[in-house]
Amino acid sequence: MPANTFDIRHSIRIAGAFIAWVIGSGFATGQEMLRFYASFGLYGYGAVAVNLVGFLGMAYLLMRTGFEHKKERAFNHFQFFCGQNLGLVYTWLIIATLILLMPVLVAGAGATLYEYYRVPQPLGSAVMTALLLAAYLMGFERLIQVISSIGPVIIVFSLSIGCGAIAVDYGQFSRIGEYESALAPYQAAPNWFLSAVLHLSLNFFPPSMYFTRLGVSASSKQELRAGAFLGAFVVILCIAVMTTAILLNGSAAAGLDVPVLYLAQKLHPLLGTAFSITLLLGIFSSSSVMMWSICSRVTRWGKKGNVAFAVAVALFTYVVSLFSFGRLVAVLYPAIGYAGLLFIASVVYKSFRK
Repeated sequence: MPANTFDIRHSIRIAGAFIAWVIGSGFATGQEMLRFYASFGLYGYGAVAVNLVGFLGMAYLLMRTGFEHKKERAFNHFQFFCGQNLGLVYTWLIIATLILLMPVLVAGAGATLYEYYRVPQPLGSAVMTALLLAAYLMGFERLIQVISSIGPVIIVFSLSIGCGAIAVDYGQFSRIGEYESALAPYQAAPNWFLSAVLHLSLNFFPPSMYFTRLGVSASSKQELRAGAFLGAFVVILCIAVMTTAILLNGSAAAGLDVPVLYLAQKLHPLLGTAFSITLLLGIFSSSSVMMWSICSRVTRWGKKGNVAFAVAVALFTYVVSLFSFGRLVAVLYPAIGYAGLLFIASVVYKSFRK
């Protein structure tokens, strides 16, 4: 296929696959918007502006790197950006990070199934774990076909709830300043700028291998550029809308585990059920990408060894998911953001130096 080929359908597929990672349980529930943006009041829009540039740039840089090195089977993007020593540290750190994140998301799925459908949490977590294992065994291309269609659905749902909440509560704009004291305890960082950078790191450090692989799947730089920009812009638009909706409901939304659920129920009770399904899809999309990012690294024992490792990861995920995850979300997300700061800085430095 010519290097300058362009098919808008491929770009939309790339954008959908990008969105599918970002829309995890933290995003779909509104926790990320609450902690990284809305908790800073009107200054949260400064964080949104910073990440409009950050998301557009990082999405394109990582995908472009994958595209340019698609012929290198042993390409290690961590060592490419960070050098041999720091790159080796990140190569192992990312595996530990993803292995610890997966049980948190699966536990969220189990809790959601119990809260809305009274499915016992161990059974709900087991079902989600089995689906994740099956998705990995299908292979990367089939995985992309599945989750690239999930991401846009969740975005549309979230935007609909956010826009609906803004339309209903538009008159509360003048009271946003009154809600800042209620929102402030949930800040993910000491200031709004660092919060923006941490959220950028959270969304591009753990899935960086996945994003470079998306670049490999592109037919041309034009396709990946359009896909990266479209996906990143839609995500930031959703962040801005949901941040506004939470700010307009600051006193009620502050401290809720699932702020978006509150907004959905406020618009119509049936939206609560619809949202629970959307949340489960978001958890599946993010967790399936994590599963692939972890297990695809193990190739030395052949296909059977890789399958055995995937089963072991699934079992570990299920066992740990049986524990409570509420506090882990608040602690792990900022911590992962801090862990990825050097990687983000290295990507920017290497790209501009080039």
